[in-house]
Amino acid sequence: MARIAFVVVEPFADWEPALLAAGAREDFGDKVSWLSPGGRPVSSIGGMTIQVHGALEDFSPNQADALVLIGSSLWMTPESPDLTPVLRRAADAGLVVAGICGATLALARAGLLDDRAHTSNALDFLQQHVPTYNGAAHYRPGPRAVRDGRVITASGSAPSSFALEVLGALHPEATQPLAEFLTEFGREHQPT
Repeated sequence: MARIAFVVVEPFADWEPALLAAGAREDFGDKVSWLSPGGRPVSSIGGMTIQVHGALEDFSPNQADALVLIGSSLWMTPESPDLTPVLRRAADAGLVVAGICGATLALARAGLLDDRAHTSNALDFLQQHVPTYNGAAHYRPGPRAVRDGRVITASGSAPSSFALEVLGALHPEATQPLAEFLTEFGREHQPT
């Protein structure tokens, strides 16, 4: 059993964590928790409001095996929370650290993408929103999530491969269930 802590900020992209959270709980028996700045309830782009389990500021790496940041338009603004200390502590402690869509900006701000293969919504998206970003040589364009060691990134249009990469990092021995997961959720993307 792994422990996954999701980080959500207003307004979070509700489709991005869905497969990962449900697959982790249902298929792997993982424990899932939700964190937000201040521990406040957070609304999604689709209008759903979730009650979180705790405040992001209280997060300690010994509470989880993975810290997963979910996309939001807030990551692209000056009001975006600075998660650099939290992300660096998590990475230094060996946690899986993952970001999808706009949340990849938080990983870039923390310097976690400077020397690792990664992706995002686009290379110029990272360069435009993070002036200190130095990872262009390691950027991988494409439709799928990218895992380099224990750091995972994805564009907002890749929640299936994002879920697969996070689960694969947490459950490397589960090759058969992960292959089944990919087959099941990738079926709709197959040519007819």
